[in-house]
Amino acid sequence: MEDKSREYGHQMMSLPHDVVPLPSQGIFYKNKKKSIKVGYLTASDENILMGNTEDITGALLRNKIYEPDIKIDDLLEGDIEAILIFLRNTSFGPELTLNLNDPQTKKPFEANVRLDELDIKQPKNEPSEDGTYTTILPKSGSSVKVKILNYGEIGEIQKIIASYPQGRIPPRVTLTLQKQILEVDGNSDKAEIAKFVESLPISDSKYIRNFLNENEPKLDLKRVVIAPSGEKLTVNVGLGVEFFRPFF
Repeated sequence: MEDKSREYGHQMMSLPHDVVPLPSQGIFYKNKKKSIKVGYLTASDENILMGNTEDITGALLRNKIYEPDIKIDDLLEGDIEAILIFLRNTSFGPELTLNLNDPQTKKPFEANVRLDELDIKQPKNEPSEDGTYTTILPKSGSSVKVKILNYGEIGEIQKIIASYPQGRIPPRVTLTLQKQILEVDGNSDKAEIAKFVESLPISDSKYIRNFLNENEPKLDLKRVVIAPSGEKLTVNVGLGVEFFRPFF
């Protein structure tokens, strides 16, 4: 089994690729890899881009990450973004056209942003060796050990939310908190954490959300554009389906 894995790894390394630096610098991973090998998009990848695949991002990542010891589900969202930007830049160029509406005239207009000018937001605090943080909640005073969710965990939450019937409100916030919180006052029992989350004050819930957001290494996807009326707009660069289908 190991020989087959090694052989597969050698095959991937022989394909055209480049090394993509990770915004996380690997500090949240066991292997501590600061960069990974990523292949260029090819004609065969157009089948994915032009198909009806629900998870285009996942399909592309599985095809183009040339690291046999890295699972895409373990990667942080910021590192996923960096890989997607690399794939897009090397295939279609760094310029992205956004379709927007002028807030004053309400008329549509196009604005161009450059993806190679995106900055990286670095964590405000260094995580522990295992990639987690411990912080004190301002309202309840509890000490919580928390972590930044990876691509796989975010996907799990999205699937649960999507399974809820129309008319029912999915517990998006509590589901997320239950995955983010690893310990409460030293207690790691999942049932106890679930009970704690259900009665968590909103101010503490907001604090955890802001705390992890401040400490998550990500690309700054906000850009400022000027509408025809002269008004400045702050927009978010989306990495959805149209991001990889600019000419289809």
